[in-house]
Amino acid sequence: MWDQRYSSEHYVYGTEPNDFLREQSGLLAKGGRVLCLAEGEGRNAVFLAALGMEVTAVDASEVGLAKARRLADEKGVHIHTEQVDLADYDPGHERWDAVVSIFCHLPSVVRQRLHQQLVNALKPGGLLILEAYRPEQLDYKTGGPSSAEMMMTEATLKAELDGLHFDLLESTVRPVIEGTGHTGQGAVVRLLALKA
Repeated sequence: MWDQRYSSEHYVYGTEPNDFLREQSGLLAKGGRVLCLAEGEGRNAVFLAALGMEVTAVDASEVGLAKARRLADEKGVHIHTEQVDLADYDPGHERWDAVVSIFCHLPSVVRQRLHQQLVNALKPGGLLILEAYRPEQLDYKTGGPSSAEMMMTEATLKAELDGLHFDLLESTVRPVIEGTGHTGQGAVVRLLALKA
């Protein structure tokens, strides 16, 4: 499905970073190791690499990752890419200074396991930056999965990311304009969480 979605010449979700990530990027230390989950065509990874981060972008779609590498070349930066199935992915132990999860929607059983792994994968002092659609997004029809089970709420994030300290956890409705894939008002949940 994702290979097909990313097979067009244009960037489905655009080439600019997610707004929330851009707003929070000042919290990331230059030179830090950053993991970008479900990174697709690379817009967020390339943005962070341009800020001096050592970025690894993971995604199930090799077609998307090829576009990510092309975008990095065009911007004159380097990113690492790995084609992975997040259902089987091991992000390691105390490996990352930050993890970026932007619209990484997975079946709940996969998401729960991955989120617990992320708690272990962050270094002490490491930061998780996340934005995802809430079930209310189904009423907006401006992007995101077609199943509420794949979306997130403040309550699910608190439960699944036990072990992190939440500096910000909020639900809001905001304009999400990212290429042709996200276009219009979106019901989102956003968080910044630190590992002690």
